[in-house]
Amino acid sequence: MKTVIKDVWILTMEGDGPAINGDILIEHDEIKQMAASIDEPADTVIQGKGMVALPGLINAHQHTPMSLLKGFSDDLKLMEWLEQKMLPAEARMTPEDIYWGAKLSMAEMIKSGTTAFADMYIHMDEIAQAVTEVGMRASLTRGLVFLEDDGGRRLAEALDLIERWDGKADGRITTMFGPHAPYTCPPEPFRRVVKLAEEMNKPIHVHLAETVEEVMKIRAAYNRTPAEYLYDVGLFERLHVLLAHSVHVSLKDIRLLKGMRGGVSHNPVSNAKLGCGIAPVRHMLEQGITVGMGTDGSGSATTIDMFEEIKAATWLQKLEHGDPTVLPARQVLRMATVGSAEALNIAHQVGTLAVGKKADLILVDLNKPHLQPLHNLESLLAYGVNGADVDTTIVNGKVLMRNRQLTTIDEEELLQQVAVRAKRIVEGI
Repeated sequence: MKTVIKDVWILTMEGDGPAINGDILIEHDEIKQMAASIDEPADTVIQGKGMVALPGLINAHQHTPMSLLKGFSDDLKLMEWLEQKMLPAEARMTPEDIYWGAKLSMAEMIKSGTTAFADMYIHMDEIAQAVTEVGMRASLTRGLVFLEDDGGRRLAEALDLIERWDGKADGRITTMFGPHAPYTCPPEPFRRVVKLAEEMNKPIHVHLAETVEEVMKIRAAYNRTPAEYLYDVGLFERLHVLLAHSVHVSLKDIRLLKGMRGGVSHNPVSNAKLGCGIAPVRHMLEQGITVGMGTDGSGSATTIDMFEEIKAATWLQKLEHGDPTVLPARQVLRMATVGSAEALNIAHQVGTLAVGKKADLILVDLNKPHLQPLHNLESLLAYGVNGADVDTTIVNGKVLMRNRQLTTIDEEELLQQVAVRAKRIVEGI
């Protein structure tokens, strides 16, 4: 199959190059050519006049089934939100609920320009099946909590996920180990997971220092910061690591993370909405730490529109430092594309538009009053665009949305399923 996108602005996100106007040839799952004009016959021709093509956004930290809990527990403090609302509701979720909740998140992500995501949850077979059917790219992780003895069930499920799904769905699915967080994983089981990950050459996805309370817990238990705790269990010696949040990390912690393989998922909307704080993104970037971007789950963030995260990320850093030059448009766009790809260990495949890379890209329609006039394309994308401006989403060369219409998801069936399941899950809580 060949697809040609004609007469489109192309923003590759490679280096510092400006957008160019031209055509893109996609053959099978790869970008084969980008040029001023391509006349090669194609199975599909997409007219891109007035649109910009850029790499698909990559959501570096998600809990997709939590879309069923969107708007259910807003305006609560974190522990009240978690213990009184989230945990009781999640306990009612069936594997089928997980499947439909994941699919709901994927529909929202596709319609707002996200092509790949990292997920940590339970019942990962159902999520992997949804990924396979829908056509997105995903890094999947079975969350591991070791606060009570479960006879090794969680770890067995994590190993099963890796064995059954890594590299599946035409290579769109990758896997990681997922020790949940320092405060839910004591040192001994955490070290076992680190050793397994090293033996199997698999990355680790872990929450870090999301709240002040976590920092206090780890300090009281181990006389360490959460980052020092992870360092002490050997997490950064040989592994590729994806750190979610990293809000309450000190300058000393940041120096400790310098040189790590992997990166941080910055989740500004969820962190702000739960009152957790503003991650020290500027300082991490200054130390050469890779910073990508994610949304966290819909249960906390409500929206999983990555363009809203892009805005929030740059605005909060400018406000925090009292400096409008901090985290400029191109840098924050690179965080949501290149940075996230590096954090998920898939930058060799996606994150930029280049010949030979996988054809994961989106078309944003600029023919709208709020996106005109076109003085600076990158500024418009970072500060003006929202997910509803995405016209077309392509993953692995397959069109998942065109003219705002999903091609791999029956949207009517999805909304019917979600309405019934969400009502049952939260009733009486």
